[in-house]
Amino acid sequence: MTQEPTIFVVDDDQRVRDSLRWLLESVNLPVETYGSAEDFLHACAPHRHGCLILDIRMPRISGLQLQDILIERGIRLPIIMVTGHGDVPTAVRAMQKGAVDFLEKPFNDQVLLDRIHTVLATDAQRQEGETARREILKRMDALTLREREVLEAVVSGKSNKRIATDLDISIKTVEVHRARGMAKMAAKSVAELTTLCMLCGLGKGKP
Repeated sequence: MTQEPTIFVVDDDQRVRDSLRWLLESVNLPVETYGSAEDFLHACAPHRHGCLILDIRMPRISGLQLQDILIERGIRLPIIMVTGHGDVPTAVRAMQKGAVDFLEKPFNDQVLLDRIHTVLATDAQRQEGETARREILKRMDALTLREREVLEAVVSGKSNKRIATDLDISIKTVEVHRARGMAKMAAKSVAELTTLCMLCGLGKGKP
């Protein structure tokens, strides 16, 4: 079961946290607020997903430092950076490290909500893609070495005759491995097989 996305707010200003909680809950968005990067790190886990609204300037661990920690831990929450200082160089650094947006306090509530919905939609698409890729990799793991070799050759455009010559096996054997491999990959055509393989880097060879 897919966990509902959560909006995480990390800001050392209690008034900002309360205001954002009220705003987000008013449009039925699950929200968790934290007064420091440390508190957020204690609660955050790689499987959580949603969006992180992160204040750049905080005591002890800044927003940029927290961003670095999340990158090191492999936590890929989309980040919307906020600041009350209009620090453009800092904003550029945050974006270069992967932040998806940057807002200066005070920001318009509707603008923030629009950005959040856009981020959630984009992240949902990314997660669907990763789920599909994991499923394809599972199918690939079920292939025997010979089936994989044959399918790689098929995707690269080689004929059954050429594959048989290259692998020093009979055409009939190629056909058997090809059919079994296609079935395991749940591919009904070479075009479909090619699409699946390209998603996971299989079949980059040349005919």
